Amino acid sequence: MALLRVEKMSHEFGGLRAVNNYDLEIEKGQIRGLIGPNGAGKTTIFNLITGIFKPTEGDIILEGKNITGLQPHQIASYGLGRTFQNMLLWRHMTVLEHVKMARYSRITYGLIGAFFGTAKRYRQEKEIEEIAYRLLKMVGVVHLADQIVLNLSYGDQRRVEMARALALEPKILFLDEPTAGMNPEELIHMMGIVRKVHEELGLAIFLIEHRLKVVMELCEIIQTLNFGQVIAEGTPEEIQSNPEVIDAYLGRETLV
Repeated sequence: MALLRVEKMSHEFGGLRAVNNYDLEIEKGQIRGLIGPNGAGKTTIFNLITGIFKPTEGDIILEGKNITGLQPHQIASYGLGRTFQNMLLWRHMTVLEHVKMARYSRITYGLIGAFFGTAKRYRQEKEIEEIAYRLLKMVGVVHLADQIVLNLSYGDQRRVEMARALALEPKILFLDEPTAGMNPEELIHMMGIVRKVHEELGLAIFLIEHRLKVVMELCEIIQTLNFGQVIAEGTPEEIQSNPEVIDAYLGRETLV
């Protein structure tokens, strides 16, 4: 059984079909990519699967459970974590606070623990901080733990956002253009982080990227989307040699 299965998912905005009969299967530990021209519907697919939008048609099945139409926080609790194309960070909080805040969704000490400072609360608070530091180390920003996010470089903010998503203990990590705005050196660094997260945590990863070097080197299977519909799916080699993909997308892009 696939870890995540999407069947015949469609979505309309005011009569315009932005996504049409979209199918997807992600296996445990797999890295998949989604490419296509601007406006093809890639981020809309992420938003549909993670609960920001509700599909007009179709089903989304996670580990055998139909999660179609659930709220984003419910879907996150079942194991889907994500980053965003336009980062949603609290600009005046510290790096450490960002990751701890995400982790608080896992606390069980309740109101009594919060008000009276029970042993359970102190134990869980310690665990939260330890996990946050471990994740920040994994993505390479642990030395910035006490820094305000507003003061970080764009690339470092991207890494903080990834650590925050990982704090939810996802089974699948959705990355929406994780190298957007990065220079070539930062891009290589981020690719290394994605590989490290994949290997050490055993996560499945689904990513959208315009930087084809990232997709072709990281992903096992790639889908190409055009006008809300998949026009090709296959290995990086198959995608690069597909005439329809070249005409719709690859002819406009370079592998840098």
